[in-house]
Amino acid sequence: MTTHKLSIPYIVIFSLLISACANNPTKIKTTAPHLASNVTQTLYTQYAEWKSVKYKWGGISKSGIDCSGFVYRTFADKFNIKLPRTTKQQVNRGTTVNQQSELSAGDLVFFKTGLYQRHVGIYLKNRKFLHVSTSKGVTISHLDNSYWRKKYWTAIRVLYSP
Repeated sequence: MTTHKLSIPYIVIFSLLISACANNPTKIKTTAPHLASNVTQTLYTQYAEWKSVKYKWGGISKSGIDCSGFVYRTFADKFNIKLPRTTKQQVNRGTTVNQQSELSAGDLVFFKTGLYQRHVGIYLKNRKFLHVSTSKGVTISHLDNSYWRKKYWTAIRVLYSP
């Protein structure tokens, strides 16, 4: 019987290569590839399930939820993706979408709503996004609305097809 001995350096290099592939925080892979139409339908389903829920700062349930909590719950519940809980942390995940014309369903859209306040929503299609408004609760708004157009900051892609 022949035995093969692997040298320690080869084992170390192989281990490093494997761990490097598993440790990429900039792209978050879904458990299954989602086409934009499937993502959009999933997001509209989430809207239907949550549309009567009112805004509550720090909330994360149907008794009240805030914008980043809704993003957090939506991605966990519908896409099996665990995002950070706050807008400050969420904006640092994924890949920046440079132009609004490049937005895809599921992209996170961020707004500067005050000196230190940030707001996040989830892009649907046709310049519409799903979010939690302080006055309307879970709702759908348009990026061309005069308020949102002035407050738009950036977008981040966290869903991608392999």
